[in-house]
Amino acid sequence: MYRVIIIEDDPMVAAINKQYVEVSPSFRVTGLFKSGREALDYFKKETADLIILDYYTPLMDGAQFIDALHGTGKAPAVIMVTSASDADIVSRLLSRGVIDYLVKPFEYSRFKKALDKFEELRRQLDGSKSGLSQEAIDRLLNQPEHAVSPASGHLAKGLNEATLKRIREFLKENREGLYSSEQVAERLGLSRITIRRYMNYMVDTGEIVSFIDYRTGGRPSIKYGLGGEK
Repeated sequence: MYRVIIIEDDPMVAAINKQYVEVSPSFRVTGLFKSGREALDYFKKETADLIILDYYTPLMDGAQFIDALHGTGKAPAVIMVTSASDADIVSRLLSRGVIDYLVKPFEYSRFKKALDKFEELRRQLDGSKSGLSQEAIDRLLNQPEHAVSPASGHLAKGLNEATLKRIREFLKENREGLYSSEQVAERLGLSRITIRRYMNYMVDTGEIVSFIDYRTGGRPSIKYGLGGEK
């Protein structure tokens, strides 16, 4: 399991990012921090495989944080999730080894592609015990999005057609609405974790869409549907 920390000073956005990360059983969020300075204190005793980083955070910006972290000898992978889209800022961050860059707002499917990309990079690097060939290195450096997040239409491992059919029928019967995984689970008598796995698959294949609902009165919720009302 990959350990992930999130650096984001907006509690609502941090909560959504945590939800997005933990949809996949391969990832677990081990720390939420409002600033890079707090995260640096964490790294004095702990480590992480991946950082979800906002550029605009208190005390130091994203580039300053990466430089300070590298100065300690640690260099986990970094995915930027930020509103910063200025060309100079993007260039500064990409030059520091950021593996992906998401500009807010974005849909879950794009976030998942970033996680898939990280997972594929780690799988290829960890799976090579005797060094990488030039061809393998070229693939790592020039990996297109579809290579790490295929939408082939084939049913993913661990899913079954009967359950998928029930979810499809529910969404078709309620095509004008958007529903959380909890709501669908309650209606179909299935577990929330099971529903999330199927929704994750359907978003990835482009069959449904996902949105962030901030109108819950509390913690934001991920809603899914066929593209009806938001």
